Amino acid sequence: MYCANCGSQIAAELSYCNRCGFNLREVSKPNTRVATACLSAIMIVAVFGLAVMFGGALALKKTGFNQDFIGFFLFLSFLLVSSTEFLLFRNLSKLAGLKQPARPALPPPAQQDLRLPQGTPLGEPVGSVTENTTRTLEYARREQ
Repeated sequence: MYCANCGSQIAAELSYCNRCGFNLREVSKPNTRVATACLSAIMIVAVFGLAVMFGGALALKKTGFNQDFIGFFLFLSFLLVSSTEFLLFRNLSKLAGLKQPARPALPPPAQQDLRLPQGTPLGEPVGSVTENTTRTLEYARREQ
């Protein structure tokens, strides 16, 4: 099981997250009515949009309209149906985005300078990275 607030792994029987202290018992079940209604609307618009497109094209052909007008009708009806579908999908994605818990912002990574050290104009050697970092194993007498 994972915490809904910070995403860390927790035991199933805990009431609070060990990492962030989030109350795990207050996590409510998401309301799926709105998402279900949006999915139903997407399907209804798709089915009826296709029916209007092709049924209208057949009706226009029976009444004697030319091919250019029928193609224009199909193009406009396709644009209308696809833009409506796009707006419904966008609304559904916004609804799905609200259900996800907010993740805590991570601090930006520390900038590290990976450039090579520049030599001096006299050609002196550059100091070692490990210089003055090792300890000696000599006996050090402690004075009291």
